[in-house]
Amino acid sequence: MNYNTCFHLLLALFIPCSVLCLAMTVRNLNFDQFALLEFKDRIAGPKNVLPNNWTVSTSVCNWIGVSCGILHKRVIALNLTSMNLRGTIPPHLGNLSFLLSLDLSSNHFYGHLPKELSQLHHLRILQLSYNRLNGEIPSWLGNLQRVRRLKMKNNNFTGTIPETLVNMSNLEILNLGFNQLSGRVPSSIFKISSLKIIDLSSNSLSGSLPNDTCQHLPKLEGLYLSWNELSGNIPSSMGKCSNLKNLSLSNNQLRGIIPKSIGNLTRLQELYLGFNNLEGQIPKEISNLLSLEMLNIQAIKGLTGQIPEEIGNLLSLETLNIKAIKGLTGQIPTSIFNISSLKTIDLSNNSLSGQIPSSIFNSTMLEEIDLFNNSLEGNLPPITNAPKLQILLLWRNKLTGNIPNSISNASMLQIIDLARNSFSGPIPKTLGNLRHLEVFQIFDNNLITGSATDHEWSFLSSLTNCRNLRRIDVSGNPFSGVLPTYIGNLSKSLQFFSAKKCELQGIIPMEIGGPISESLCGLERLYEMCLGLNKLHGSIPSCLGNISALRYLCLDSNKLSSTIPSTLWNLKDILEIDLSSNHLHNSHAIDVGNLRSLLKLNLSRNLLKGDILSTFGGLQTLVSLDLSNNILHGHIPESFDGLISLEFLDLCNNNLFGVIPKSLEKLLHLKYFNVSFNRLEGEIPSKGCFSNFSSTSFMKNYALCGPPRLLVPPCKNDIHKNSQMIILHAFRYGLPTIGIFVVLIVLTIMYRRCQRRSTTLTIKDDLLSLKTPRRISHAELSRATNGFEESNMLGSGSFGYVYKGRLSDGMEVAIKVFNLQTEGAFRSFDIECDAMCNIVHRNIVKVITCCSSVDFKALVLDYISNGNLEKWLHSENCFLNIIQRVDIMIDVAVAIEHLHNGHPTPIIHCDIKPSNILLDEDMVAHVGDFGVAKLLGEGEVMKQTMTLATIGYMAPEFGSAGIVSIKSDVYSYGIVLIETFTKKKPTDNVFVEEESIRHWMESSLPKGAIEIADVDLLRREDEYIVVKANCISSIMELALNCSAELPEERKDMKDVVVELKKIKQRLLNNIQHF
Repeated sequence: MNYNTCFHLLLALFIPCSVLCLAMTVRNLNFDQFALLEFKDRIAGPKNVLPNNWTVSTSVCNWIGVSCGILHKRVIALNLTSMNLRGTIPPHLGNLSFLLSLDLSSNHFYGHLPKELSQLHHLRILQLSYNRLNGEIPSWLGNLQRVRRLKMKNNNFTGTIPETLVNMSNLEILNLGFNQLSGRVPSSIFKISSLKIIDLSSNSLSGSLPNDTCQHLPKLEGLYLSWNELSGNIPSSMGKCSNLKNLSLSNNQLRGIIPKSIGNLTRLQELYLGFNNLEGQIPKEISNLLSLEMLNIQAIKGLTGQIPEEIGNLLSLETLNIKAIKGLTGQIPTSIFNISSLKTIDLSNNSLSGQIPSSIFNSTMLEEIDLFNNSLEGNLPPITNAPKLQILLLWRNKLTGNIPNSISNASMLQIIDLARNSFSGPIPKTLGNLRHLEVFQIFDNNLITGSATDHEWSFLSSLTNCRNLRRIDVSGNPFSGVLPTYIGNLSKSLQFFSAKKCELQGIIPMEIGGPISESLCGLERLYEMCLGLNKLHGSIPSCLGNISALRYLCLDSNKLSSTIPSTLWNLKDILEIDLSSNHLHNSHAIDVGNLRSLLKLNLSRNLLKGDILSTFGGLQTLVSLDLSNNILHGHIPESFDGLISLEFLDLCNNNLFGVIPKSLEKLLHLKYFNVSFNRLEGEIPSKGCFSNFSSTSFMKNYALCGPPRLLVPPCKNDIHKNSQMIILHAFRYGLPTIGIFVVLIVLTIMYRRCQRRSTTLTIKDDLLSLKTPRRISHAELSRATNGFEESNMLGSGSFGYVYKGRLSDGMEVAIKVFNLQTEGAFRSFDIECDAMCNIVHRNIVKVITCCSSVDFKALVLDYISNGNLEKWLHSENCFLNIIQRVDIMIDVAVAIEHLHNGHPTPIIHCDIKPSNILLDEDMVAHVGDFGVAKLLGEGEVMKQTMTLATIGYMAPEFGSAGIVSIKSDVYSYGIVLIETFTKKKPTDNVFVEEESIRHWMESSLPKGAIEIADVDLLRREDEYIVVKANCISSIMELALNCSAELPEERKDMKDVVVELKKIKQRLLNNIQHF
């Protein structure tokens, strides 16, 4: 056969084969196309990106997010990250049999993972992070043995980590962080020798780490286990992870010592051990970590000793964070400041003593120094070489001497806080060189303004060069002098200015004091101004009423003697005004009707006269009103019943006459009331809040009358009533006396027969299965409360009263006594016994025992000492910071979740509201008052009831149809969540008809958290306002989800707990100095 013949023969064979291969390729690619089109049809996304791009008119290999192989032209990668897609992941993706990489991260996919994905045997990368996927992590993932990267963080996966993951023998990255996983970490995970990254942080994983944690992980570079519930010791074998660069074990329950073997991790760059139960000392072997850039050991109560001097060997260190360890004593090692790479040093909130090392400012890279709240003493060293220093926090120490002039050498300084020390001498005039300065706080020292002849605060003149200045607080220093006119030249960004208790005085020989400079009015962004406790005289500048940004004005305890300018009453957004203890007077009645946002008004101890106008009644947000010690006359306005948020009202020492309006009984939150030393007359109201007031509220009036406990004469109609009652009682109770004697013998016999049985039934029926219930009698409870004396009363509710008592063994308890004359009281007692038996939980008020007889029923509860959440949210003298509020709501969510899921019989509380959330001395929340609770029977998911919960917190289906389910509690929780962070009650008058607090939140949230949050949480001068605002926005989105109109759309409480913990974690990560 010649050459030509062979060539033609081969060509004849090749052409059919090529056609066949091409046809097979096209056919297989059509399979891929079909799978992707099915995927497209089952998801949604903005702007129809996929529908417009994924069309049959173009090759599947040209579709957005799709990559094909070069040889076989099959789909090998699908990358749709951050495309805002939503829906469930369709099973058709399992047909992409050549797929090597699947990345659907940062979308809104939800539901379970389809089992068909287990068919992707070629898969190398599976990335599904930042979605809303739920259910358990499927065990079939172990079949994907070629996967190298498995990333599914920030989803809602629950259950345990499957043991089958050990089959993924090529796995390099395992990231399951920020889910809701529980149970132990499978020890088999630590036997996958190819692993480089393990991230299981922010779950609810428990148990201890295996002793051989690092025995089989030679390639491990990152181990992230923070924010779990891990216990036990840190294994000493941890030192065998020789390639480890990042180790994060913070926020667990680890105990024992920090092992010395940790010093073997010579490649370690970041180490986080904070918020654990570790003990012992910081090992000096930590100085062997020569590659370490971040060292974070904070909030560990059991640590003691000193900071090792050897820590100065960490020459790569950039951030040193050893704080909030009260057992940490001794001096600051001088070697630390030889670390030239150091950017941040935070040794705050320890018990360090001695002097600040003179070498502290040697590090040219240093940006932040936090040494506040220690016991450091001596002088502040000269600042010779700190070109990048931005933050200097030394407050609450024992530092003395002058503030060095060389402070201006740190030209990049933004925040200086030297408050609450013992600095003395003049304030440097060189501060004006700090052009980036934003916060300057030196309050509570012994500083002076300058020389003995410097009466005009010359240091303020230099601060006018600091054009970014937002906050100045110089209170509590013996400055004297007067406020200079150039104060108006300070930064237009200034939001807070306080010079309380500075001995301000003028230069007029015959008088003491000086006027308030009108130049203050040029500070148009001023948010808070406080000049109280000085000797200022003259008038209040009327132009202050033009500073529309002003929210807090404090001029109390001066010698101001003008009229109160009417312009102040135009500040419609102001929150607090304190002009007390001056010599102010008024030419017209004070009209505050425009101050619709006002929370506190104190005009006491002045010379105000005239009537109290009815316009006060329109201030629905007002919490505290003090007009005492003036010359006011006329009546107490009936319109005061419109002060629905009022908690404090003092009108004493005036010339008020007439009666106390009965309408004030409507003020549900009023806790302090004083009208003594007036000329009032008539009957003292007795209902509502007035049942709690004592005689001191009504002393020295003209002709008040009421019950004997108020030390006033009885009212005439009461005397007449008493006479009638005596006659009536004689007829009602006298005639049956004979009958009583007749049946007395019968009753005695019956009593003896039933006594033993009654005792048994009381314990059995009322305490059910409470373990070892303590028997307690009515007599002991009476002794514990001094005869149920009013002074021992903690509060009252629908079915009775709660008293504080001390039992014979010294135990402090709360005793809930049921008023059996009230309809439903017997049932409420039975419900509380049923609902609370055997419940032992950190966040639920514990029932110790009960006392029950035919005519007396009481529950004996743990005494929770710090009041309830309602008090802390809405009382004048109480404040909760953002972390405390998040913690409290996490506690409440955990309690509700336990009620719903922690028992075979789910319990519906039915009345979740702030007044039923008690706070102990550690500010841990406890849910109480189960008087209207419901227990679901086996198989039940809802009940119908005639008992209504509290208006405003009650779920829609509860109020309309009387249907309750565990989702009813979720709704109430969502409303409480809104109230906790906005300080608005669902019963506020602004929420009428269709405008509920939820609807208000839904429409207001898009405008930003600053518009809706409690103003005390988001102060404009707060440097972390953006971080906190983002946190509150996330919480409000969660609250809206909880309070959805339809029960099935509301989150499960278990999901709520996890979500709140994630939000808290993000907040703490962003706020280093909270």
